Formats: sequence, C-alpha cells, structure tokens
Amino acid sequence: MASAPRLFSLAPLPFLLLFLSFLYSVSAIKFNLPAYRYPPQKCIWNVAHTNALVIVTANVGPGEHQRVDIEIVDSGPNRNIYLNKKGIKGETRLAITTHSEGEVGVCLRNYVEGNHPVGSDERSALSRVIDLDIDIGADAVDYNAIANQESLSGLETEMRKLEGLVKEVVDEMNYLKKREERFTGTNFSTNSRVQNFAWFTILSLAGLGAWQIFHLRAFFKRKYLID
Repeated sequence: MASAPRLFSLAPLPFLLLFLSFLYSVSAIKFNLPAYRYPPQKCIWNVAHTNALVIVTANVGPGEHQRVDIEIVDSGPNRNIYLNKKGIKGETRLAITTHSEGEVGVCLRNYVEGNHPVGSDERSALSRVIDLDIDIGADAVDYNAIANQESLSGLETEMRKLEGLVKEVVDEMNYLKKREERFTGTNFSTNSRVQNFAWFTILSLAGLGAWQIFHLRAFFKRKYLID
C-alpha cells in the first residue's frame, strides 16, 4: 500500500513527455531534387539556439550521372558554414553544434556530371529523391546509447529525456525573455526619440511664429501702417 502514491505520482510522466515533445518536434521531409549543370541551392531552415546539437540524416536515392552536395549553414550576416560535404550517397549522418541564436539551414545541390544531357522538361530531367531528417536539441540525443553506457533503467532514461526537454524549455524562455527586454528597450528608445522630435517641432514652430510676428510688425511700422 505504501508504493501506491509513488506510482500514482509517476503516472503523468508520459503525458508530460508527450507535451514537451510537441514543443521541439523533429523536422522530416522527403522531396525530389532536380539536377542541373549549375544547380541552385535548396535549403531547409530550422530554428536553433546557441550550443544546440543538430543531427542531419540525409538519405539520397539512386541516380546516375548526378552528384549531391550538402552544406549546413546559419542565417547570420556572414552565413557561417558549419559543414560542407560533396558527393553524398545512400544514408549520410552529420552532426554540428550551433554557435549562435538563429536559424540553421541544410542546403543541397544536385549536379549533372559528365557530358550527360540535361532534360528540358520534368519527364526527361534528372532528379534524386532526398529523405531528410533534422533533429535539434534533446531530439538529437541518443538516449538509448546513454542508457546502455550508464546502465540506466527505463524510468531513469525517461527522466533523462524529461530533463533534456525541460532544459530546452528553460533556454527557450530565457531567449524569449532577452528578446522581450531588447524589444522593450527599443520601444522606450523610439518613444523617447519621438517625444524629443515632437518637442523640437513645437519649439521650432513657436520660434518661427514669434519671428513672423516681429518681422511683420517691423514691416508694417516701416510702411507707417501701425504705430
């Protein structure tokens, strides 16, 4: 009877894990990547925080006379390149750690190799099927490997997952708090500038009005229209 309250207290744990997992979902997409002599980049962007683990799993379908290159970049002004790999085939797994807040982009190009002709329409054009999975933060951590390495029980593994998700939620809240403080500072600064400009406008108009009054009075005196 003494263990009943403990089991009851752990009952909401799966529901809490499910709720937190919706906050940080895994990005998975499958698409056709056409091949060109000079192909444009096709990028998939995801939001990531500082020092976040990002694991990209790219499964490239078969295709002759084609070469797929992958590049992982960020959305900063300098567009930092985290990783660049050429000629990926089959399943390729890549991992990076972000350096700053912002978006991380997984960009792919599909080149036509050799002298193979490039089709003029969709039916004759070369392409390869790309199956792309992007895991960020707690979703990128292999908790099964951690459990095997540290000999964790099932409950301890779930608690470790919950700890990682809660940490990400806390980091997200801190990031939003910093953005709110920055926007509040910008709002106050803008409000102060608008007020200063308004006072400058009022004083300028008052000064211009006073100058016009004295100028017209002096003009009318010269014309002997007033005493």
